[in-house]
Amino acid sequence: MKILIVSATSIEVEPLVKQLKFEKSINSAMSSYFYHNIEIDILITGVGMVSTAYWLGKTLSFHNYEIAINVGIAGSFDKTLTLGTVVNIVNDRFSELGTESGEYLLSLIDIKLIEKSVFPFVNCELINDTDINSELLNSIPKFKGITVNTIHGTTESIKKISKLFNPVTESMEGAAFLYACLTEKVKCLQLRSISNYVEERNKKNWNIPLAIQNVNEFLINLLNE
Repeated sequence: MKILIVSATSIEVEPLVKQLKFEKSINSAMSSYFYHNIEIDILITGVGMVSTAYWLGKTLSFHNYEIAINVGIAGSFDKTLTLGTVVNIVNDRFSELGTESGEYLLSLIDIKLIEKSVFPFVNCELINDTDINSELLNSIPKFKGITVNTIHGTTESIKKISKLFNPVTESMEGAAFLYACLTEKVKCLQLRSISNYVEERNKKNWNIPLAIQNVNEFLINLLNE
């Protein structure tokens, strides 16, 4: 079995890498490992949707995988979610893709740049309906996320984006990952752990180490399953 693990930064998969047997470096962004009888390539794309799209598109053009897994942290709009909760993001979108018109955001559909459902989009959303037979995966919540260039950090912007899309999480890479995988018809999974709440920026309220530890423990258990 051959798996691709995609992460924006090396720190987000550091606990996993410590459990793997290093095989070789493939390029500046990717290395190959083994975990028991599973071959795992780990791709570190860099932060943001542009670098994620570039490296993932390049990788999927030259390598074949049974599944690609995006592993990372995310902010949560839902403050009932405990920090460190691991979630499966099955619906994502580029929340800034469109044009402003007064207080409204017009989508590419609204301004007639794309049809309502142009693959891999469904009404401007990216929906991951990959069927993975896993009791462990079925035990965690499935949510809708948005992917942004700028993390929301003001009351006004948070209210506006929540009203527009009602997302549960936000990341800076998720939709780019889904876009590439869905386009290339690669089975995929976006695993994220909640590191912070989407609110006026206060890093004292964040818990990145816990989020990283939890999502890596979940992934290792998933590999063992």
